Amino acid sequence: MPVSVVILTFNSETTLPQTLASAHRVSDDIHVVDSFSTDRTVEIARAAGAKLVQHEFQRYDLQRNWAIATLEFKHEWQLHLDADERLSEALAAAINRLSANFPADIDGYMIPRLTYFLGHPIRHGGMYPNWHLRLFRRGRGRCESRLYDQHFIVEGKVVLIRHPMIDDVRMPLAEWSRRHLNWSDAQVAMAIEGTGKGEIRSRWGGTPIERKRALRSFYGRMPNLLRPFLLFFYRYVVRLGFLDGIPGLIFFVLQTFWFQFLIDARIYERRLAAANQARAAHAQTGDEAASSSSSVEKHL
Repeated sequence: MPVSVVILTFNSETTLPQTLASAHRVSDDIHVVDSFSTDRTVEIARAAGAKLVQHEFQRYDLQRNWAIATLEFKHEWQLHLDADERLSEALAAAINRLSANFPADIDGYMIPRLTYFLGHPIRHGGMYPNWHLRLFRRGRGRCESRLYDQHFIVEGKVVLIRHPMIDDVRMPLAEWSRRHLNWSDAQVAMAIEGTGKGEIRSRWGGTPIERKRALRSFYGRMPNLLRPFLLFFYRYVVRLGFLDGIPGLIFFVLQTFWFQFLIDARIYERRLAAANQARAAHAQTGDEAASSSSSVEKHL
């Protein structure tokens, strides 16, 4: 099994057992990087025989790159997972076939991610396949520097594995909403401060990740507060998201509309505050100038 697995965790006791079980199907060298969980995550990881290390979480890219640079891997190839992701049976079998003889001219593999929401797969609305580069040769891959929606970058040839990993969203909707509220901070910062490009270029004719980045760039140029309505219509109606039933309706309303509208509303709020601050500063400067002029006139 020449594959080492890295799993990032934080309060992941609900999904981690399934993630570890699937990781054991392809690796005998599993590393859990935990962000000081307060539930049973650490206990579960140790009981499963994983190598556990705790490291303070700041951002996903920093955490992933710290793991790549710091952990002592047994094997040449690395597979990176989140604690709510697991390998499908077909994907595990495909990785095991590759492990027998990885091609010398290939340095990385993109894997499609299939989201399960409220226990149901979200296969429509452009949500599947959602490609991620998660399997790569040691020394050839790293995570791009970006506040949100970071992807791994691999130096060398990259090909696709068609079998999916499962992103099993099991957290309650209240927790899901709280996390997305936090993630909106990064989205707003990227929009306001212009730090959203990352290192992967936007290219319509490029890799699946480059095409996805091009779509995000196109979306970013659309009118603020209007684009969430358009995105929801595109995903739910044009891309047939309604075929995913009631779980799909809830998913697309929350993920495609509510989350995106929240981001746009916060962008509007930030810009409005900046404009008010600028007007206040201008008014204060004007008052000071008028006061200075009056003082000069009295002196004359």
